[in-house]
Amino acid sequence: MSSNGTGRFAGKTAIVTGAGSGIGKATALRLASEGARVVASDISADRLAELVEENPELDLVTVAGDVSSEDTIAAVLEAADGRVDALANVAGIMDGFLPAAEVDDATWDRVFLVNVTAIMRLTRTVLPLMVEAGSGSIVNVSSEAGLRGSAAGAAYTASKHAVIGLTKSTSVFYAPNGVRTNAVAPGGVITNVDGTFKSQLAGERLGPIMQTNVPPVAHPEQLAAAITWLLSDDSANISGVVLASDGGWSAI
Repeated sequence: MSSNGTGRFAGKTAIVTGAGSGIGKATALRLASEGARVVASDISADRLAELVEENPELDLVTVAGDVSSEDTIAAVLEAADGRVDALANVAGIMDGFLPAAEVDDATWDRVFLVNVTAIMRLTRTVLPLMVEAGSGSIVNVSSEAGLRGSAAGAAYTASKHAVIGLTKSTSVFYAPNGVRTNAVAPGGVITNVDGTFKSQLAGERLGPIMQTNVPPVAHPEQLAAAITWLLSDDSANISGVVLASDGGWSAI
């Protein structure tokens, strides 16, 4: 039984990427506190070691590495030990708010590799286990930038729209097998993701819009609550949905 009074994930194994900080860390802790064995992945071995050291009472297994790497994905699957009930694809990177005329190939390729390709590869890896078990829940972290064009640069915006497309496609194909796939679209959240404007045009064009329309930033725990709800049986009839957790930004 967890500290918040539920044991929704007792006996279950969950994978969380980006678990060393921010939304990923909050999600890993929430899942583990509700009884899950959590395979926590992050590019920073130091952050993962700190996560375990600070929470010795929780069942946390860590895998350090780049989640877009097949080697890291193989290590994550090995740590899951043949069972994956829940997958939270949280890891992601920003793009400096670079508009289409300013984005460089390296930024575009890296953003898509981490934000989209890594999700596809990890999803592709766990789906056979979930289909065989006849159950499973996947939650992908998209963004307000997956719903509108004024929340980030060209690469990040395109990548988060792609996450929504991947989410819906996966739901259509695998919901009949008992595997649900949903997405959460955060607005501003207090994390260590670099949100620096690296474009004068972005500052001039998006700055005034954001100052007017963007609600106050959320805490990672608020996003973790939404993610774990979608991963849990409490949302058993929900698949293919994009849940905005953005303080009402998507309604503006």
